[in-house]
Amino acid sequence: MKLYTRFMDADLTKARDIIRHNPGLIWYTKNYDHLSPEAITEAILNCGSWDNFQELRTLLGTKVLADIFSKLALQKRGNLHYLAKNYFTYYFAKYVS
Repeated sequence: MKLYTRFMDADLTKARDIIRHNPGLIWYTKNYDHLSPEAITEAILNCGSWDNFQELRTLLGTKVLADIFSKLALQKRGNLHYLAKNYFTYYFAKYVS
């Protein structure tokens, strides 16, 4: 099952709006309507503010966000910054049961 089938399209649209309101997070495209939850999560974890993260967590839920993060973190050649990867590894270990 794909990760983005776990939440509603409206939530995904709101998550894309976070990027739409902060275009510097994903500078390589202006087509925000086709961004995957993985791309949105990666951008916010790497370059977003704590408020961006909290908004995304509220929309998608901590469990879904942790699942997306673990998928990103387990990639051999991932784009997660090592500090973000380290911090959110501990964060999700503590707050996801």
